[in-house]
Amino acid sequence: MAEDLDRIYREYANHVYRYLFSLTHDRDLANEMTQETFYRAVYSIHTFDGSCKISVWLCQIAKHVWYQELARRNKHQSQQLHEAIPSTELSPEGSMLFHNNKMELYRAIHQLREPMREIVHMRLSGEFSFAEIGEILGKSENWARVTFYRAKQKIMEVL
Repeated sequence: MAEDLDRIYREYANHVYRYLFSLTHDRDLANEMTQETFYRAVYSIHTFDGSCKISVWLCQIAKHVWYQELARRNKHQSQQLHEAIPSTELSPEGSMLFHNNKMELYRAIHQLREPMREIVHMRLSGEFSFAEIGEILGKSENWARVTFYRAKQKIMEVL
């Protein structure tokens, strides 16, 4: 049994980490929550009934870990965005313009409703394929593509 759990961890840890990073935008927090996800998976492995892939089950646990983290922080928003350090190659005016444009984009993304917001973050930050997004959210690859496209349209309307 321990060998099976070790194999599952080696096979899916990166997948779970990428999913959590797409939600948190924080490497350390995503790493910590990945460990918590596998800790919980070990203690609830008996509940896994095989009705979905292990990766989907693990990402569902990870999502619950993330929601609990948000509740613990007493925040009702599901995303927390970090500002990137402007490039040193830009002039101060260019850096300010870059920062303002980036802020507008993130504000527009933040205004999206779920699951659009989650899909945009998973696609842009987590670098998930549409097939992976569909699998994680229990939908089809085509659904993920269409939802992402519609989210982009809404963002363009705001901008």
